[in-house]
Amino acid sequence: MGRIAPSSETAPTVRLAELGDASDVAELLSQLGYPCTRDEAIERIAVLREDPRHDLLLAELDGHACGLIASHTRYSLTRGNLLTRITALVVAKSCYRQGIGRLLLREVERRARRDGVGRVEVASNIRRTDAHDFYHACGYSDGSSVKFVKMLGD
Repeated sequence: MGRIAPSSETAPTVRLAELGDASDVAELLSQLGYPCTRDEAIERIAVLREDPRHDLLLAELDGHACGLIASHTRYSLTRGNLLTRITALVVAKSCYRQGIGRLLLREVERRARRDGVGRVEVASNIRRTDAHDFYHACGYSDGSSVKFVKMLGD
């Protein structure tokens, strides 16, 4: 991972993540701020691959992982249709500003349309203002909900 400049004739590709991608997934999650070991990544990839409602996609450039996106599709009782939630999106720092994030978003949107999904949602930490600008530039609008979290300890 981490090629800085793609060759001029190579376009990034997107594919489903495999167990063998665990080192790249761990590195990308760590860059996103969620430290993860290779073994933890193997377990996470396996869990997502077992559930057809989840997708974990990797972007590759010149044969090297350069980004990932994870999504989950579910039925929304309040909306009466399917919605897809993006649960993680990260592009390797060495591959910023090369269209990788947009490519990953568009692939999730394509899969959602194919599956009859009416809405794609993404949550982003309030401090990630660059990410907010990116989502706005990709056609996403601010939601009207506030997210609440309660950690359940032992």
